[in-house]
Amino acid sequence: MIQQKPGQLHPSWLAVIGDELEKPYMQVLRHFLKEEKAAGKVIFPPSPLIFNAFNHTPFEQVRVVIIGQDPYHGQDNNGQPQAHGLSFSVPNGVALPPSLMNIFKEISTDLNIKMSRNGDLTAWAEQGVLLLNATLTVEQAKAGAHQGKGWETFTDAAIAALNAHREGLVFVLWGSYAQKKGAFIDESKHLVLKSVHPSPLSAHRGFFGNHQFSTINKYLTQRGQIPINWQL
Repeated sequence: MIQQKPGQLHPSWLAVIGDELEKPYMQVLRHFLKEEKAAGKVIFPPSPLIFNAFNHTPFEQVRVVIIGQDPYHGQDNNGQPQAHGLSFSVPNGVALPPSLMNIFKEISTDLNIKMSRNGDLTAWAEQGVLLLNATLTVEQAKAGAHQGKGWETFTDAAIAALNAHREGLVFVLWGSYAQKKGAFIDESKHLVLKSVHPSPLSAHRGFFGNHQFSTINKYLTQRGQIPINWQL
């Protein structure tokens, strides 16, 4: 695998969406982030991890896309940020957030496997699961603080590139936000799975029992691919 400096976008993604980085909206976004840091605001995830999802899952290796909304904006009791650039994931040793806990519960019942208390989903990313948040940064303790600043346009471009240039991917859209973001995906080329969000506010209204993890693996197997090992 080609290595790049921390914080840079993987070459495979640069080849398909690198032009986005030079567009005016991205220049405005970079200026915004620079000004926020200059004002002493704490931004999550740390700069080297902003493109973590892309760098752990190169473009041609993507098999599944799980779309989140914002990075986690909090820290654990030891001051470690929850966010590390992968949607729904937290670094090993950080307590599981409620939504991730519910994801693990569904995996456990769907696939009849025991999940650990490790919320680091890097192992999924390295098997081709793109864990993509719509917004790639957030201000500490301010949920949604970086929405509408340009990240959504960038991540839309990434999803559009996958939709156009790949075939047979699984797009997982939990909740109305993700479903709106993925509304343009060509369902004749890809499998699109929808559900309510795994948040405690909605999980009991259709997330639990949706059997989407087994559905993903069945689809991949039917296409001659190795299924995802969801166990952590």
